[in-house]
Amino acid sequence: MIVDTHTHFYDPTRPQGVPWPSPAEAWLYRPVLPAHFRALAEPCGVTGTVVVEASAWEEDNQWVLDLAAADPFLLGLIGHLEPGQPGYAATLARFAANPKFLGIRVGGSTLAALEDPAVAADLALLAGRGLVLDLIIGVDDYPRAATLARRLGDLRVVINHLGHVPIHGGAPDPRWLAGVRLLAAAPGVWMKVSGFVEQSTVLPAPEDPAFYAPTFDSLWDAFGQERLVFGSNWPVCERGASLAVAVGIAAAYFRDRGSAAWQQCMAGNARRVYQWPEPAG
Repeated sequence: MIVDTHTHFYDPTRPQGVPWPSPAEAWLYRPVLPAHFRALAEPCGVTGTVVVEASAWEEDNQWVLDLAAADPFLLGLIGHLEPGQPGYAATLARFAANPKFLGIRVGGSTLAALEDPAVAADLALLAGRGLVLDLIIGVDDYPRAATLARRLGDLRVVINHLGHVPIHGGAPDPRWLAGVRLLAAAPGVWMKVSGFVEQSTVLPAPEDPAFYAPTFDSLWDAFGQERLVFGSNWPVCERGASLAVAVGIAAAYFRDRGSAAWQQCMAGNARRVYQWPEPAG
């Protein structure tokens, strides 16, 4: 069983189009739908996915939830809402009424506004509802993320894409490593092992797991097998390598850590942190 905790779905052929990706990104600008993903993912052993909404259009959250209602392969959605904006609480309540709405993702600009009472209160609403906060951030934002996690102790926080670190096959940047340890010291913070093939400084990305091992080892040392989750970042991963290569690299690394580590990091931890609803029946 493998759960992919990071995919994106969109359709530029809709009458309203899409805000992301842009037509200039020709390798991404095409319909990307659950059937396309399943055709690639199921042969890799992937049994379900958590979708992360990259569109800033509020109603695109509902668009993905409708896809998830029609396809049980979509386990849930990490949506896109902006804390601190008027109407946030009501909109969050509306989407959270759907059990497949698992949380939201925000970036560094939200963390930079943590001292704004409205932003802080809106993030606290996630914890109150048992929802997850995914963070797409870089190393400059790690201290604020750790502060938020400590302040909202009941909030489950998932750092996306290894916190955006270049991977070159050697020892990772010491500043990133210090930041990772800071994040891991907060019990409510998890790390998503995603985005690694497109963060390779060598493209196409190497397929040998040994190239990624120094970076993965640092995450393993900091978070252990209890707080690491796998995500492909498909279709964006195709900038570096195919879905099959991304799955294979992560699976091989964790398999070398033992059966329990493989099961937890490729599926079990995802279930613990995202807590998607059990299928009916």
